[in-house]
Amino acid sequence: MVKKYRLAYPILLIGLLLCVRGTGFAQQAPSLSKGQKVYVPAYSHIYTGNRQIPTFLTVTLSIRNTDISHGIEVVSVDYYNTKGTLLKKYLPSPISLKPLESIRYVVDYDDKAGGAGANFIVEWRSENPINPPIMETIMIGSRSS
Repeated sequence: MVKKYRLAYPILLIGLLLCVRGTGFAQQAPSLSKGQKVYVPAYSHIYTGNRQIPTFLTVTLSIRNTDISHGIEVVSVDYYNTKGTLLKKYLPSPISLKPLESIRYVVDYDDKAGGAGANFIVEWRSENPINPPIMETIMIGSRSS
């Protein structure tokens, strides 16, 4: 019976080595930037069930300055609907975020104009090359029958 599995052990070992081989290599250094325009997807509603019933969501856009040494300037935060139509400009003028500071913008649960393909375009800049900020949307809602 041992002879039967003699070939299986080396194959299993090779398979395991292939699965974990990437964990030992160094990663490439993150790209530094002095500014970007970033597309951030959002969903003001999603569809559920066989009849595609819309479930409406509250959307929170979070912008986080990840650089520990330098501030950033958020130039614009614009909200677009599924068809690409500008719905709202959140900033009348640029705002500054200190190192590690965050800010949020909320699309209310009652605001159904965005649709399932809504998005934000966020523009930011910095005087120095920095680690780019993290921008993400968090959507939450509930439905009961």
